[in-house]
Amino acid sequence: QVQLVESGGGLVQAGGSLRLSCEASGRTINNPPMGWFRQAPGKEREFAAATSWDAGNTDYPDSVKGRFTISRDNAKNTLYLQMKSLRPEDTAVYFCAMAYGLGPFRETRQYDYWGQGTQVTVSS
Repeated sequence: QVQLVESGGGLVQAGGSLRLSCEASGRTINNPPMGWFRQAPGKEREFAAATSWDAGNTDYPDSVKGRFTISRDNAKNTLYLQMKSLRPEDTAVYFCAMAYGLGPFRETRQYDYWGQGTQVTVSS
């Protein structure tokens, strides 16, 4: 079984930055494609960032492009999401996810394992 644990969330003012981490443990997939998703209250979970198995390809929705950067350290089994110029509309629970295959993937159905999430709150 794979365990994913997110950390790094918190309260930040608009315009600020946060760095999320996601550590994988257990029977992890060797260099899997991974992604970040977020879910605001009353809304569906949405795609925030994704990376291919080797970090050679990354993908972002237009809403975060230029502000969020996904990266990974395969030696540490850790995924990161650097977020800058945060806006109140970025407020959500952020989840990391792991998939099989090459990636990057945008759809929740393409991911096999999920973390419990970390809360990010951006105040105006």
